[in-house]
Amino acid sequence: MWIYDKKLQFPVNIKQTNSKLAKAIITQYGGPDGELGASLRYLSQRISAPYDVMKATLTDVGISVSI
Repeated sequence: MWIYDKKLQFPVNIKQTNSKLAKAIITQYGGPDGELGASLRYLSQRISAPYDVMKATLTDVGISVSI
């Protein structure tokens, strides 16, 4: 059985919002040149890798980029 406790590791206290900064941050994660795109490219390249060592390396890099 799993117990899911949705808590942040560190508390976040937002005093003032900044829409320009939020747009820049979300672009880095989800944009075409963002972290998610890079992670998915690494993970999709591992499918055609000829050697197991290459597959493992691409998997490790793809997972670590997305974390």
